[in-house]
Amino acid sequence: MLKVNEDPERVGLCPKRLARIGPHFQRYIDDGRLSGVLTLVARRGQLAYLDARGKMDIGSGRALELDSIFRIYSMTKPVTSVAAMMLYEEGRFQLDDPISRYLPAFAGARVFTGGTARKPETAALERAITFRDLFTHTSGLTYGFMGTSPVDAMYRLNGLDGGTTELSTADFMLKLAEMPLQFQPGARWNYSMSTDVLGHLVEVISGQALDDFFRERIFSPLGMNDTGFHVPAGQAGRLTTNYSKRKDGSLLVADAPATSRYLKPRKFLSGGGGLVSTAADYLRFCHMLLNRGEGPGARLLGRKTVDYMTRNHLPSGGDLTSMGQPVFSETSYDGIGFGLGFSVMLDPSRAQVIGSPGEYAWGGMASTMFWNDPGEELTGMLLTQLMPSSSYPLRREMRVLTYQALID
Repeated sequence: MLKVNEDPERVGLCPKRLARIGPHFQRYIDDGRLSGVLTLVARRGQLAYLDARGKMDIGSGRALELDSIFRIYSMTKPVTSVAAMMLYEEGRFQLDDPISRYLPAFAGARVFTGGTARKPETAALERAITFRDLFTHTSGLTYGFMGTSPVDAMYRLNGLDGGTTELSTADFMLKLAEMPLQFQPGARWNYSMSTDVLGHLVEVISGQALDDFFRERIFSPLGMNDTGFHVPAGQAGRLTTNYSKRKDGSLLVADAPATSRYLKPRKFLSGGGGLVSTAADYLRFCHMLLNRGEGPGARLLGRKTVDYMTRNHLPSGGDLTSMGQPVFSETSYDGIGFGLGFSVMLDPSRAQVIGSPGEYAWGGMASTMFWNDPGEELTGMLLTQLMPSSSYPLRREMRVLTYQALID
């Protein structure tokens, strides 16, 4: 259970200023733009602010609770990246290793150069896809929901949607390997199924299913008992309703708890977006990272590994804009780099949002987000359930509302 420090000033946060957070997001609830919102701020290992308001389901009127379960979608990616780096620390692979060494189907990958989704023109790889390419989304892979290129369309034509597929993870990867890449590996940054491939590599290298690896190596040591690829039957009543935004701004039920695919195990374990979690669980994960790999019950990673993961790994120290501004991202582009599984703040002034160089973050498709600021010893989190994540500037507002409360 989450326990709030009753004296936030002891960790350098003003309680009156922190109290601005909840009422700000209440306005979104009052005018029907959001169903409910959970926000938290932690500093120096202490939870300084925690607020849950609104409904977990508008139709039934059930209140959002502190232990409500959320679809965290792409906030799964940092978890998968940590899992892979645990194997890296064991010497099981190097970042510049070709992934085809473990997934031979990708040895024959080709790159789209023209034509259409049904009649593509392709060229040979200039170099193999590496592990680093997967961590940094510079692999040339994409997502079918992008809808901006013939390669995206090929994903859709071939049913390569991790959220709806009935294929096993291994079979999905074989089919994905048949698709052309959108560009040569390393040439650009493009948000993609790279972390899904990375998750399957964790399975192949470790010899464990991804859910088993997560549970044994990450969730159990950290006490993340409510995080997984599906909601256990006895906990189904805690799953929030997921909404999508209509053109007029009203809410439409996108995934109802009673019929959700998250109520039963699936064959495809999405390392890129398959987890559900709670605020308490994900805060434990954030604190492990902020503590440079050491959790409450075990050390998952060495401190130098976490430092390395949270540095910018884009070529020549560039930002996402310099890598060919992607059409879709969970973050902004200017002044933002990318590490091994996270966005990394390079320059807050260029990013046009208050923050600190070196902070790292990521979000999910249903407007969830977290960030860790090592310099300020601070974690911020916002959990809600609204698609798409670009509907409102919730993440930027949460950051501003958090940083304005610092007083030391």
